[in-house]
Amino acid sequence: MTVPLSRRTMLKAGLAPALGFIPADLPDQPGYLHGEFIYETAPFPSCHASTIAETGDGLVAAWFGGTDEGNPDVGIWISRHQGDKWTPPIEAANGLQPDGNRWPCWNPVLFQPSSGPLLLFYKVGPSPRAWWGMLRTSADRGRTWTGARRLPDGILGPIKNKPVQLRGGALLCGSSTESEGRPSVWRVHFERSADLGATWERIGPVNDGTAFSAIQPSILLLGGSRLQAVGRTRQGRIFQIISEDDGRSWGRMTASSLPNPNSGTDALTMRDGRHLIVYNHTGRGRSPLNVAVSADAREWRAALVLENTPGEYSYPAVIQARDGKVHITYTWNRKLIRHVAVDPAKLMPRDMPSGNWPQ
Repeated sequence: MTVPLSRRTMLKAGLAPALGFIPADLPDQPGYLHGEFIYETAPFPSCHASTIAETGDGLVAAWFGGTDEGNPDVGIWISRHQGDKWTPPIEAANGLQPDGNRWPCWNPVLFQPSSGPLLLFYKVGPSPRAWWGMLRTSADRGRTWTGARRLPDGILGPIKNKPVQLRGGALLCGSSTESEGRPSVWRVHFERSADLGATWERIGPVNDGTAFSAIQPSILLLGGSRLQAVGRTRQGRIFQIISEDDGRSWGRMTASSLPNPNSGTDALTMRDGRHLIVYNHTGRGRSPLNVAVSADAREWRAALVLENTPGEYSYPAVIQARDGKVHITYTWNRKLIRHVAVDPAKLMPRDMPSGNWPQ
């Protein structure tokens, strides 16, 4: 069944602004190039957790979609940017098992290494406390995919955000676990592969889940062997943690200056050396959705507001393309995936006095 998401349908559903009705001041911000929905109609009513990569043919995006998060019919959907538009979504993976059972899919992560096939990591299982990692690859830039391969026990793959490829070619993935029981204990760990996912080394956990209940790290490059991971917590702040040895060991997890309402974030180090993070600058809810930049990954400055109306704008993914543009995808009210292109050279960052987003 195809679910049309017309302006009238969205208005009736109370999803304001309706399709195309983005507040007029948002695209006028310095550095904001354009925004669009990746699709307007799809064979699923709900979506979440997008990811984006660039191949030799252009951008590729993926997300999970189905009746609702956690339902067995939830699969991984893919769209490629061709010419000036996105291709209709197609299902690239699902959770059908050899015994006939079907489990929901979760949190896809696309990554294009410097050489080799496009990688699609994702999770399958009844919940984030009991899922397992899967991997498919594409030699034709996202058009077709190999059979699904389950990752080794104890290896989940990048849990939400893209890996980084280190100077020697190894992939370093930010990962995390959520324990059974209530409250669930959230711990961050890292997974390293020197052969594009054939074999793995697990590092951590790097927090005890008590002082910081943390998941879903992104990895920033501080220069040389220094790395910094940032991500989601239950403590009201984005966490930060530093490695001095390319991720083989990690220091103490601390709170950054940025708020976090227990919602996913993503971040990257741009080619000009600055760091960029996409997150919800609020203590509660998942609006607004914001972009901040930093010269040192410690002091952050306000750069863009991507969304600021009531609703859920969450789980961003961000990359920098070969032409220097930054591309961001995110969940739009659990109904659509939105893509925004940014020119980082034209951003005009502003201070955030006492941590408050400037007017």
